Amino acid sequence: MRFAANYDRNAVVLYAHQWAYGRNPAFYDYEHLGGDCTNFASQCVFAGSGVMNFTPTFGWYYIDSNQKAPAWTGVPYFYNFLTRQGRSVGPMGRDSTMEEIRPGDIIQLSFSGEAFQHSPVVVSVGDPITPENILVAAHSYDADNRPLATYEYRDIRFIHIEGTMLP
Repeated sequence: MRFAANYDRNAVVLYAHQWAYGRNPAFYDYEHLGGDCTNFASQCVFAGSGVMNFTPTFGWYYIDSNQKAPAWTGVPYFYNFLTRQGRSVGPMGRDSTMEEIRPGDIIQLSFSGEAFQHSPVVVSVGDPITPENILVAAHSYDADNRPLATYEYRDIRFIHIEGTMLP
C-alpha cells in the first residue's frame, strides 16, 4: 500500500455542484430512510479519491443500495473511516481547525449537541476564513454554495482530507 496525495479537490467540488440539487442514478437516494447527506458526501469524496475500501463492516464502499459499508451513509461511521489511524485503502483525513479547511473537505454538524447528524461538503473557502465565507453543498435540505453560517448547529467538526491510500 502507498500513500498518494492525489485527492482531486476540484473533482470533488465539480461533482458537488453537479449533483447538489439532483441525484446521481448510480447511487440510491436515502432521503426517506434517514437522510442522504453522508451518501452525497461519500459520492463527492469518491469523485476526488477514485478508490473505495471493500473491507466488510469497517470499509467505505457502495455497490448498490443493499451492499454498502456503514461508513458510506452513516455520519459517525464516515467520520471514523476518514480519521482512522491504520493504513488502509481509501481517502484519509484528520480532525482540523476551521482555518485549515479547504474545498473538498467535510464538515459535520450536530444540531442537538449530542451526536453529529449532517455531513456537508466544502465547495468554497473565502478570506477571511469564517462560517460566513465557507460555502457548502449538501443533500437532505439540498444546498449548493450555502454559507456555513446559515446552519443552526450546537457542535461542529472539520475533517481535512489529506490524500488517498492506494492498494
